[in-house]
Amino acid sequence: MNEAHDYEDIIDMPYHKSEVHQHMSLYDRAAQFSPFAALTGHEDAIEETGRLTVSKADIDESVKEKLDAELIRIIDKIDECPYISVTYYKPDEKKSGGAYITYEGNIRKIDEYARTIVMDNEINISFDDIVEIKLIQGKYAE
Repeated sequence: MNEAHDYEDIIDMPYHKSEVHQHMSLYDRAAQFSPFAALTGHEDAIEETGRLTVSKADIDESVKEKLDAELIRIIDKIDECPYISVTYYKPDEKKSGGAYITYEGNIRKIDEYARTIVMDNEINISFDDIVEIKLIQGKYAE
């Protein structure tokens, strides 16, 4: 059979549009041919493994004394919702280690019993995780 004549009986027929089904968008048609992801989550696992964390450093007594003095100064001004810069250690939720984070903002409250600072964005920072804290005079969160 000649290939040029294989479709002669239907080549000039009008294009059929279904009255029941909507026409598929080009995006949906292309999605049919997208590659199959056999290892779903594999790239995320590799990225997570490569993410670096650090161990919490020990703080010597002289630094602890300075931190305590600054905390007392801040506690004395708690009614003014003092604006501070605080660097603290945050343990990682997925693996051992963590990261040091610096945050600036107003203190909402200090819970001396639980030994935590509650910041304006609801972050709770344990006194034991603080490595540096500074009261910033005359500055307020916008």
